[in-house]
Amino acid sequence: MHYHLIGICGTAMASLAGMLQARGHKVTGSDENVYPPMSTMLESLGIPVMQGYDAAHLNPTPDCVIVGNAIPRGNPEVEETLNRRLLYRSQAETVKEEFIRGRRSLVVAGTHGKTTTTSIAAWVMAQGGLDPSFLVGGVVQNFDASFRVTKSDYLIIEGDEYDTAYFDKGPKFMHYLPELAIVGNIEFDHADIYKDLDAVKTAFRRLMNLVPGNGRLIVGWDSPHVREVVAEMGEKLYTRLETFGTSDDATWQARDIDYSGEMARFRVFREGREWAEFETPLIGDFNIRNCLGVIIAADAWGIGSESIHEALRTFKSVRRRMQVRGIEREVTVIDDFAHHPTAVRETLLALRTKYKDRRVVAVFEPRSWSSRLAVFQEDYATAFQTADYVVIASVFDSGKATEKGRVLDTNKLIEDISAQGKPALQIEGADEIVRHLAPQLRAGDVVAIMSNGGFGGIHEKLLQALREKQE
Repeated sequence: MHYHLIGICGTAMASLAGMLQARGHKVTGSDENVYPPMSTMLESLGIPVMQGYDAAHLNPTPDCVIVGNAIPRGNPEVEETLNRRLLYRSQAETVKEEFIRGRRSLVVAGTHGKTTTTSIAAWVMAQGGLDPSFLVGGVVQNFDASFRVTKSDYLIIEGDEYDTAYFDKGPKFMHYLPELAIVGNIEFDHADIYKDLDAVKTAFRRLMNLVPGNGRLIVGWDSPHVREVVAEMGEKLYTRLETFGTSDDATWQARDIDYSGEMARFRVFREGREWAEFETPLIGDFNIRNCLGVIIAADAWGIGSESIHEALRTFKSVRRRMQVRGIEREVTVIDDFAHHPTAVRETLLALRTKYKDRRVVAVFEPRSWSSRLAVFQEDYATAFQTADYVVIASVFDSGKATEKGRVLDTNKLIEDISAQGKPALQIEGADEIVRHLAPQLRAGDVVAIMSNGGFGGIHEKLLQALREKQE
């Protein structure tokens, strides 16, 4: 078949494009936001990406048009698809029918940590001999890919709670037919599509209700809202429940977490009895919890603790998750996808753990819908507490964000952060931030750049400015 993907450079869409091509289909696509790592991945696969949206991109006529979830009515290619009565589907529906139905699926969900946890699961299951297919919303460095298509019965997929398409406003993860589901945590997010926390909890309750009786629901017990959703389901939970975390009442517990060496070490207890000891290059308690959820899933699929140990020890993380983009003049530049205040806080805490005696400079771009709106105004004020120096970029496309509600007040945010006794500045965009920051940086500094978008190529621009300063 010839599939044409509108919005092909989205993380899930680009991965789906590669999966469809691996199945022997012809794949084309279009997008107006073309930047790495997905654009370079598509280029390496030889999948043509047409810049911008135009009805002419549907000539020759594709057999099926896949509409990305960020693509609205009014898009020229959507309108052409409807006018010509072409077959169209969402990304999630296509994944379900092409790759999941009839197979054994692990769906990784939660407000935070989905991409990393899915990536850990893909590596652990592969090292355990299951040879799984996978689809992840980021590039898994162990595979140097965001997807894999195999002939095995196992598939691992990141379960996004964001809506599916303009014609399907339910969460993507409702399409993924989980045998196993990991729900690591639940918080309010995606303020553009969820009215409040209760609406988010309802979505996750529906996911939990999809897990079959012979499957497993694996939930993060350190998350109060996960506990609430499970309690609300009560006897309507028709599957086996596994709880995990650092809490004393979790079925699976991580204890004695030690970050003092090159590897983070922790011991796992199951129902109060020591089960095994593990080590990982990942840092931060949230990443230990991510590992723990995968350990339970791997055990459910019959993988032994020794294989799990070796896989966790050799896991290389995901691009754009505390990824060191370069070191110049002894300044370490880190790229991270954090955009929710909890993710920002946890990322900075983890970096503080790793770089104990070094200055941590936080650079944040409010780019996701939730971060652009004022819904987390107070939470962001406390999210940067462990940073030593803070730079906040202007709200991305603030005019469009205004249509959704009150926009994040970055001036107030800077005032609140400055009141904590640390330098904090608002600077317009990537170029201005680099011009200001490069002369201020000194040997030993760690610059954590946090955005869920391209951020004007700030990482390479900053590294280049540091190189030029050195010369």
